[in-house]
Amino acid sequence: MRLLVVHHTSSPALEAMFDAVMSGARNDLIDDVEVVARPALVAGAIDVLDADGYILGTPANLGYISGALKHFFDQTYYPCREATSGRPFGLYVHGGNDTTGAERAVDTITTGLGWRQAHEHVRVVGAPGPADLEACWDLGATVAASLTID
Repeated sequence: MRLLVVHHTSSPALEAMFDAVMSGARNDLIDDVEVVARPALVAGAIDVLDADGYILGTPANLGYISGALKHFFDQTYYPCREATSGRPFGLYVHGGNDTTGAERAVDTITTGLGWRQAHEHVRVVGAPGPADLEACWDLGATVAASLTID
């Protein structure tokens, strides 16, 4: 099984969240899941088609997802829509004061793709604290573990 983490890590806060997600996804309690991370500007349709589940990471920029994550979806949506329907995903998002628009955008896109949410979105406003990073770890572990059950 392969878990693809597509991220736009543009700040120290997002870097800490990304590190926690990766730690959770790669924890020793989960066997037989390869975790592959790709920056959103690099990830493509082959990466999506080769994966069994996804974690998306983005800042909330001006009430929306990052341009990099939007570019990722623009490049992969139609080539991957039918082939990846039903696959699990998770989202972590960081904002300066609100993440609602970014979450709404990801929900709309992933609904169109037919992906199923495997974990509650992890949303952080301001500097991530210990509880936020624990939630990111849990996101990574939960989505990775869901691949061994499906």
